[in-house]
Amino acid sequence: MTNRKVRVRFAPSPTGALHIGGVRTALYNYLFAKRHGGELLLRIEDTDSQRFVPGAEAYIIEALQWLGIHFDEGVSYGGDCGPYRQSERRDIYRKYVQQLLDAGKAYIAFDTPEELEAQRKAQANFQYDATTRGSMRNSLTLPAEEVERLIAADQQYVVRFLVEPNVEVEVDDMIRGRVSFNSSVLDDKVLYKSADDLPTYHLANIVDDHLMDISHVIRGEEWLPSSPLHVLLYRAFGWEDTMPRFAHLALLLKPEGNGKLSKRDGDRLGFPVFPLRWVDPKTGDVSSGYRESGYLPEAVVNFVALLGWNPGMEHSEVMSMEELVQYFNIEKCSKAGAKFDYEKGKWFNHHYIQEACNERLAELLRPRFEEEGIRYDQAFVAKVIALVKERAQTLPELFDQALFFFVAPTEYDPKTVSKRWKEDSAAQMRALGELLSGLQPELPAGSTEEQVKAWIEREGYGLGAVMNCFRLALVGAAKGPHLFDITALLGREETLRRLEHAINQLG
Repeated sequence: MTNRKVRVRFAPSPTGALHIGGVRTALYNYLFAKRHGGELLLRIEDTDSQRFVPGAEAYIIEALQWLGIHFDEGVSYGGDCGPYRQSERRDIYRKYVQQLLDAGKAYIAFDTPEELEAQRKAQANFQYDATTRGSMRNSLTLPAEEVERLIAADQQYVVRFLVEPNVEVEVDDMIRGRVSFNSSVLDDKVLYKSADDLPTYHLANIVDDHLMDISHVIRGEEWLPSSPLHVLLYRAFGWEDTMPRFAHLALLLKPEGNGKLSKRDGDRLGFPVFPLRWVDPKTGDVSSGYRESGYLPEAVVNFVALLGWNPGMEHSEVMSMEELVQYFNIEKCSKAGAKFDYEKGKWFNHHYIQEACNERLAELLRPRFEEEGIRYDQAFVAKVIALVKERAQTLPELFDQALFFFVAPTEYDPKTVSKRWKEDSAAQMRALGELLSGLQPELPAGSTEEQVKAWIEREGYGLGAVMNCFRLALVGAAKGPHLFDITALLGREETLRRLEHAINQLG
C-alpha cells in the first residue's frame, strides 16, 4: 500500500439482475476500503444503451443495501464527484475524446457494420489494428476535407484508439503479480460512438476512475484482457502517476463440472444465483433470490466472502462483517476459480438462523403468516421459533417447522399411524385427556410432564406407546420439539381439542 488514500468503486451495468459474482466483487471492494480506512463509490456504467434494462439499477441498489454493503458516495448516495451515472456525463467524455484526437492518439472511423462484416468474412481472425486500419475508411486514410464533409452530413462514426504495435505492456496485479501483454494482440478499440453520443466502457471507465481519484480497481477476471488497453489509455492521457492498482478476481465456477457459474446452474440444481428475486421485464421470467429463498443477509455475505479468499487456518469460517473487514487481504485471494458450493451456503444460513434473535426471525416470517391468513402474534411466534429453529436451514423451512403450532393437523402421517396407533390408543388418549383437563390451563412443561409420566406408570402403559400417539395427535407426524414444550405453548384447551380430533379421526 502507498500513502495514497484508498478509494475504490463498484461499477455495475444496469443490464439485468446482479449476479452473485457481482455481489462478491462489491463485497471485496467494500472490505478492502474499510480495511484500509478508505472510501467506496457506487457508479452506474450505463453507456451501452442497447443493453439497458428498466428496473435493473434500482434492483442493484436494493440488493446491496439488503446485504449491508454501504457506500460513501455515488448513485443514490451523492458526493463531490458526480454525476455518478455515466449516461449523465456525456459532456465530460466529449472533452477527453477530443483530447485524444488532437494528440493523434485516436482517430475517426466511418466503416459501416456491413463493411466490417465483409472484412471478417474475407480475413480469418480479422481485427481493426495497425495491419488493417490503412485499408479501412477512417481519418487516417481519408482526406481531412472528406472527414469534415462526412461529419457535417451526419454520417455515423466511431472514435478508435490508436494502438501502436509491438509495445510490451505490464499490468501490476495485486492477486496475479506482474502480467505482461504485447500490444499487437489488441485491436483499435472503439472509444466513442456518434450514434448515441456515448463513450464505450473503455474510455468512460478510465476517465471516471481518474476524475474520481480511484486508487485501486478490484474487478472480475473477465476484465483482465482489457487491462493493457487501460494502461495504454492512462499513458495516452499522461495520467501514469494516478493510475490505480488492479486486482482481478478469479471466476466463480459451477458446483459440478467445468465452466463459469450461470443462472442455468441455479435453475438446474435448485439454488439462487441472484441476491433478490428478479422478474425480467422483457420476458416475464422469474428468477429466485437469496432473500426470498429465506437466507439472512449476513449468511450470504459470510458465504460469498469465502469464495476465493480465506483468512487462514487460525480463524473460524464464521465471521461477522466487522471480522471480515479486520482479516481481509486482497493479496490472499486465489488465482484459481472458486467452486460454488451452494450446500455450504445453506450451512452458513443454518448457523446464522440459530444465532439470530427469535423476535427478528418472527418479524421476518410475518409476511408469510399474513399470506397464509394466520393470525400473527410476534411474542408467541418468537416462542415457537425458539423451539423449532434448530432444524431449519432457511426461513421457509422455519415456517414449515413452526406451522403445526398455528394450524391443527387435519390429516395424520400414514406411516406413523400404521406404526404407532394401536387398538387401545384411542382409549389411552381419551384417558390422557381426562387427566389433562384437571391440570392448570397453561400446562407448564415441567409439572405436566411429571404428572403424565406418573400416570402412565400407575396405569401400566408403555411410555413410548402413549408419547408417540400423543405427539401424533398434536403434530400430525412423528416430528417436533420436546412434547411438553409443545403442550405448554398450545395450552390445555387446544391440546384437548387436538386429542379429541385425533381420536375421532383415527378411531
